[in-house]
Amino acid sequence: MLLKVGELARRSGMTVRTLHYYDSIGLLIPSARSDAGYRLYNRADITRLHHIQALRRMGVTLAEIAALLARSELSLPAVIAQQIAMLDRQLAQITALRGRLQHMHAQLALGDEPELNDWLTTLESMTMYDKYFTADELTQLPFYQADEARNQEWGEMVSSVSVLMESGVSAEDPRAQAIARRWMRSLERDTAGNPAFLTRLNTMHADEPLMREQTGITPAMTEYITRAFAETKLAIYRKYLDEKEYAYVRAHYFDRMQEWPGLIAQFQQAMQAGVPAESEQVQRLAAQWLELFRSYASDNPATQMKIRQAMEQEPALTEGTWLTPTLLAYLRQSIAQLMSRAGR
Repeated sequence: MLLKVGELARRSGMTVRTLHYYDSIGLLIPSARSDAGYRLYNRADITRLHHIQALRRMGVTLAEIAALLARSELSLPAVIAQQIAMLDRQLAQITALRGRLQHMHAQLALGDEPELNDWLTTLESMTMYDKYFTADELTQLPFYQADEARNQEWGEMVSSVSVLMESGVSAEDPRAQAIARRWMRSLERDTAGNPAFLTRLNTMHADEPLMREQTGITPAMTEYITRAFAETKLAIYRKYLDEKEYAYVRAHYFDRMQEWPGLIAQFQQAMQAGVPAESEQVQRLAAQWLELFRSYASDNPATQMKIRQAMEQEPALTEGTWLTPTLLAYLRQSIAQLMSRAGR
């Protein structure tokens, strides 16, 4: 059975515009077209759409999803198993909220007024953050626990970036780069240095209009900060590369930039779980890392060596990247093991 795009949108609860967008970026290309040129989706297409939407709900970016599906590393049973685990966490949160509401309802029915803490706890359970973080994770997330001073700090940064953008200041401008560095340092601090928290916050900003309204951070602003922050890194690399090398790096540095946070998060999760750097799981991650690295560093060993030298000698290159010294050591160990295997 083949479904037209409108029928698939209606039955999947998505919009035609989203399906058109997935087609335009090559993420979900319909298997057939009608004689009139209408998109037609078959069972395999719908299975792939399930992969995509399941991964999106887990906080994986579209770029990361495309890479995962291209490598066919995630089977449908594995994706569904992860979905079930995510829904189990959500059910536990909903059950806890229902219990608190029942308790408050009983109190009110008896004419008693619930304690202030009961109201606050219930309100907390009803926020949009619950869709993306467990209750335990929220206690670890400084961005969620922000006090007035921290909220003011973010408000000032958002206002400053808005002024720069409205004034037409380029992302290459030193003023843009300065606030981008401050922004990323603050974001690293307010996600507790956890790249998995970062990827989920990014998903919240993409999927929740209320989140964008509360923070004032628009997609255009995020893109501007990302570009300006990247310019700070490129300025350092320029000191180590000749003109031809730098031109190549600059031309490709932005190509797959959105894939880095998710990959860093996977490395950190593996490290914290005690997975050995030489394990097959981590070696697959190391292979992905080298693939991303070569996408902008080229296949020239001399250029790669210069970039690695810069990484070792310039602490600013790891600033605002969620790469701690411990994680860097784990990463380098896994890559060294991978390259050693390749050399045998």
